[in-house]
Amino acid sequence: MTFFNDLKTSLEEAVDIKNGVKKPARVTRYEIADVRAIREQLNVSQAEMANALGTSIDTIKSWEAKRRNPTGLAAKVLAVIQTNPAFFHELAAH
Repeated sequence: MTFFNDLKTSLEEAVDIKNGVKKPARVTRYEIADVRAIREQLNVSQAEMANALGTSIDTIKSWEAKRRNPTGLAAKVLAVIQTNPAFFHELAAH
């Protein structure tokens, strides 16, 4: 029953945050990645980048054209790749 109670409490807290009743305990933001610059630094094609990130070429193109911005896990992964290019090669190898 503890798991259910924890989940219920967490969902109630999420609703309070969304409704402005409560402030989130932690907010994590990532700078919007310059996907084209990262890709060019890595010297890989849009197709190679899409394959390594598990996304489509159209998504890479829209990020590069600034029509959309990487969010969530994609933003986090791109931030890691930007500071540690070897991580991209690890992703690409799998």
